[in-house]
Amino acid sequence: MQKGKFVPEGRKGRTMVLVDIRETKSVKAADIFLQVRPSKDFEAITALRAIVKGQRVDPQLIAETGLKLEQLQDLADRMKRCKFGVIFFGMGLSMTRGKHMNSASVLSLAAEMNAFTKFVAMPMRGHGNVAGSDMVLRWTTGYPFGVNLCRGFPRFNPGEFSTVDMLVRGDIDAAFVLGADPGATMPQPGIDTLARVPTIVLDPKVTHTSKLARVHITTAPTGISTPGTVYRMDEVPLPLRPALKSPYPSDEEIVRRIAFAVAQKPPWLPGPQVGASEVA
Repeated sequence: MQKGKFVPEGRKGRTMVLVDIRETKSVKAADIFLQVRPSKDFEAITALRAIVKGQRVDPQLIAETGLKLEQLQDLADRMKRCKFGVIFFGMGLSMTRGKHMNSASVLSLAAEMNAFTKFVAMPMRGHGNVAGSDMVLRWTTGYPFGVNLCRGFPRFNPGEFSTVDMLVRGDIDAAFVLGADPGATMPQPGIDTLARVPTIVLDPKVTHTSKLARVHITTAPTGISTPGTVYRMDEVPLPLRPALKSPYPSDEEIVRRIAFAVAQKPPWLPGPQVGASEVA
């Protein structure tokens, strides 16, 4: 709705296209609504990428997504004609069969659109300061998520090291949860893993995950009783000052105390291997 320097008419100068598997409340605000069949996100995005590049696409394959070739062609033409396009995509895109490949396709589409005009992609966050977690991981490891530090250096591989995938496969034997409630959003196999392994939760309140946890440490609400920095969805940092006092420690204090206690323990070394003395 905002009026900008290059869009003085505000909403009248913009075109909003909504793509979803069902009609939502946002349909009333959209100019165009494209209804995709469930679990056909990857196919629809791939077809759109092909049309943008001028490649031939089979109309029958597009029909399987619930859309028509004419609809995707019209969308591609509108995207090419715009001066500045933004693709907002939600968490549901990564919850279907394609998982992280759906998000990767959207990011690839945004990158390919820059051959015609300026285009960016922005994920719509479901919880507070999720963008902050991505930002910290990015400037410390170079990657936004799905990072493994087991070898002493960051390795990035969505699908292998992503939280939901590791929980569903049951790869972990312990969990340390901060500022999240995976027990309320993860698939049931992942929730079962959290209930089976020793799970430690730091949270100001009781959550679905804390009810599954072996240990729940109550902490002061970040940004309300402790200072910190929160990132908006457009990755603009906002410093926060505490407005209320809390008798509970902050997440940072608890993590530092745990790290200090772990550092006091003697290092773990593997036992002697069979035949090692003979080889020596």
